[in-house]
Amino acid sequence: MHTSRLACNSYLCFSNINMSGDSDLEIEEAFRRAQKAHNNKAKLVASLKNRYSKLEDKTEFHEEFIRCLKYVMIVYTREPAVENVIDFVTKFAASFETPVNEDAEEEEDENEFLNFLFNFLLESHGANSHAVRFRVCQLVNKLLGSLSENAQIDDDLCDRIHEAMLVRVTDKYPNVRIQAALAMARLQDPSNSDCPTIKAYVLLLENDSNPEVRRAVLSCIAPSVTTLPKIYKRTRDVKEKVRKLAYQVLAEKVHIRALSIAQRVSLLHEGLSDSADSVKEVVKTHLLPAWLRLLQGDVLQLLHRLDVENCAETAVTTLHAFFSMATSPDDLLQNGVRLDERKLISADSLTCENVLYWRALCEFVKSKGNEGEELLEQLLPEAAIFAEYLYSYLKSITQLSEEQKADMTQLEMAMTQEFVGQQLIMLVGCLETSEEGGRKRMLAVLQEILVMPNTPTPLIGLLVEKLIGLLRDDAQKIQMVAEIISDVREPILPVSEPVDENEKRRKQVRLAEVRVQIMEAKQTLEECISCQDFSRAAELKDTISQLEELKNQLALEASQPADSIKEQRVEKSDPETLLKCLTMCAELFKQMNIKRGICPTMNALIESLILPSVSNPNPAVRNMAVICLGTAALHSKDLANTHLVLLLQITQLDEPKIRISALRALIDQLLLNGLNILQDKSAPIAQAPDSPDNGKGQPEQQPEEESTVQSILKMLSEFLDSEICELRTETAEGLAKLMYCGRILSPKLLSRLVLLWYNPVTEDDQRLRHCLGVFLQLYARASRTNQECVEESFLPTMRTLFNAPVTSPLSEVDTSNVAELFVELTRPGALVQPAVVQAVSVHGSLAVRICNEILRDVSAPEVRLYCKTLSWLDINTEPGPANSELQLLLKDILQEVKEKYCTRVIEKLCSQLDGDRCSKTASNPDTTLLALDDNTGEVNREEIKPKRAKRGQKKASTAKIGKKASKAELSSDESDEENVPEVLPSARPSRRAKIAALDKTKQDLTALMNQEANGS
Repeated sequence: MHTSRLACNSYLCFSNINMSGDSDLEIEEAFRRAQKAHNNKAKLVASLKNRYSKLEDKTEFHEEFIRCLKYVMIVYTREPAVENVIDFVTKFAASFETPVNEDAEEEEDENEFLNFLFNFLLESHGANSHAVRFRVCQLVNKLLGSLSENAQIDDDLCDRIHEAMLVRVTDKYPNVRIQAALAMARLQDPSNSDCPTIKAYVLLLENDSNPEVRRAVLSCIAPSVTTLPKIYKRTRDVKEKVRKLAYQVLAEKVHIRALSIAQRVSLLHEGLSDSADSVKEVVKTHLLPAWLRLLQGDVLQLLHRLDVENCAETAVTTLHAFFSMATSPDDLLQNGVRLDERKLISADSLTCENVLYWRALCEFVKSKGNEGEELLEQLLPEAAIFAEYLYSYLKSITQLSEEQKADMTQLEMAMTQEFVGQQLIMLVGCLETSEEGGRKRMLAVLQEILVMPNTPTPLIGLLVEKLIGLLRDDAQKIQMVAEIISDVREPILPVSEPVDENEKRRKQVRLAEVRVQIMEAKQTLEECISCQDFSRAAELKDTISQLEELKNQLALEASQPADSIKEQRVEKSDPETLLKCLTMCAELFKQMNIKRGICPTMNALIESLILPSVSNPNPAVRNMAVICLGTAALHSKDLANTHLVLLLQITQLDEPKIRISALRALIDQLLLNGLNILQDKSAPIAQAPDSPDNGKGQPEQQPEEESTVQSILKMLSEFLDSEICELRTETAEGLAKLMYCGRILSPKLLSRLVLLWYNPVTEDDQRLRHCLGVFLQLYARASRTNQECVEESFLPTMRTLFNAPVTSPLSEVDTSNVAELFVELTRPGALVQPAVVQAVSVHGSLAVRICNEILRDVSAPEVRLYCKTLSWLDINTEPGPANSELQLLLKDILQEVKEKYCTRVIEKLCSQLDGDRCSKTASNPDTTLLALDDNTGEVNREEIKPKRAKRGQKKASTAKIGKKASKAELSSDESDEENVPEVLPSARPSRRAKIAALDKTKQDLTALMNQEANGS
């Protein structure tokens, strides 16, 4: 293809066109005019097609048309003139398409040019020039896209296009892959699971390193059972633009029913909490409206499809996003919630969805401040009315027995009632409680609800929180909660007292005597009547009446139950009651000011409730008691000093969940008071005294303090090897907090954390990996002291990796990667606030340590890696004692090390310290170390290139984030060097030095030429 391009005025110049007749001018003039955007391409297409239809022999036209087209196809950049010509060619070729219903012969004639153009493009798709391959794929894409929906092309041609584009989607250049992927959009068959196009798309989505390629595939892939999970996965892509497009595709092409509940919740949760504002905006303006349109605008139906009982916070965030798009207050009132004349939802109509919508709307309006006061008055009643409403609903919650809990229907109903009650309680925070009457009524209702036996335990903490929030005085808060705990634990109940048996027998005897007396009196009465002694008979009659009353009284007492019923306080010790009381205690301690201390009432609760519950046989009770004890210990150092040993014992002996709670309490205590809490002294930083690499001259601590500190550190260190994943993660997170806050300064523990981060065993523990990744970066950048700790942990870490047995997972870790991480973490420029320039830098101290380690055994296999590490260091070249010591060590290494690579690296370092290349090393002292000669440069480049992390390893990229980001900013989205191996930073100075030398030579030659011209 012999063509040329003139860049004058950014337009192409078509020359050497040897076609006879007027058609020469037609083709050339058409291509010339097509370069300008203001020309009407439809007229150009009609004119050129008219010329084409008049020709009997189309061969010359085809050849000259292609020849003109070749001028365009060698231009790679997206210049407007070239793009205009491409559009013109596409429209001209598409104009030959004939409708399906016309005759086959006419269709064959008309499609001749289209088929000829396709054949030419398919023959050219394998050209060596990436520009040609790019334009071929672009033309195929535009041609296929310009054809009508019912267009038909030859099956063989379709197969050839398909095969060619499948090859091009694996091209080296991203732009070629993009156009090839777009060209295959109409060739995919979503219903066929074995479709090669679908497979190619999936491969690109998952593995292509260029984000623009992934975006191109997302824009044209058809959703199906096979592709939907892949599209969904791109919402977690590392690139903002890819995530944004993935949400747009899901909004436009995927029905909400095609997604599972978990996927819907995940999309909303991650989309609305994305770090990029553009992604959040797409979820708000595209995904949410699209789902609502599919549900006829029913917000409650959308909430129902999210299962709000299990994802309440995500649903609230979604509703807030929905509310933020409302144009007027009426839109908020008309959707979702239907209030009666009392401004309440009737109890029969309460559902999980409408009560959550009510709560979210009230919170959103309240967050608007004064702007939302008027609307909030329309949404909520007065506090007293709402208090009665809340009490009546929570009182109706059924308390299930153990048998009823086995019935899933009843259990689901109870869980729904509990969720609705939870949302109603949270509405208390939105009420206007400035009016004293309403506030007092709400307080009374909350107290009654807390005392009720059928109040669910999960609601206790929330109720106490709202109760304390309504009170202003701290003493009143403590007193009220203590009274409620007393009423719950010792309620007033009717108690039966057993009657003495002797007393019961005496009453029975007395009743028998009265009956005998009555019989005798009646007999005497009859005798008196028969003797007509009526005065005596009247007296006996009165006596009999009295005896009858006494008999009835005694008979009534005898008929009563044997046990008498009395009301008195009865202490309850069942797990449910204890759990409620402990939950109230924990919430009280959380809400109280930590500076207040422990008052007598709180101390009484600790002694009578919390400490006895620590040994309760029920695990849930023990766990809550440990939480209470740990929270209470934060209020008093004396209390913490008393019970810290108990917490240490619990962390080692109880069930995993309780051990984790005790560990959290211990970490909180150490963060607040330090490791010296048992000695009641104030030393903010504790350093491991037995650290072999500790070169700091710290004063010796007391033996007891050392043993206490060592026991705590030893226990935490052992937990890092625990088989319980949650315990290991909690320990690592706690140690990271202690080290970052300056409570611990231990190179050993830092080494353990680095090894834990790299250990393949923790690959699936995302929380641990994320925590340690963030910690290492922030810790090393915080201060020079922290960098020195990182430096001291380097050799222990490397020794552990080198000495790891083959059966250990640590044997799979890339040691070069670990060494590179330490070098990056200890760079002086990594500090947030660079320290004052000191004689010895951290890298200088690290270089001395590495040299001493090399001299220990110069024949060890790790010597090569140590030498490579030396070449990465930024060493200060100014003369001084530190450099003199390092030079002596390097000379000793040169005398003993025999390996050529190590020798060259050491020689370069020696020359750097000697000052032979001060001008170069002043700016980049670490880069000249690898300026090796041409004979070994290729080999060393391979040696220097970091190995790819094996499967199950964490890539040590934390410290390199800044560099990688800068590269990404400098490179365009359409970079064509994506698959070219990156040149390492260490190799760059050599190229810069060569370029500088060439520039210097050019300058000298120019001066010489000017001098000769002047002389002539």
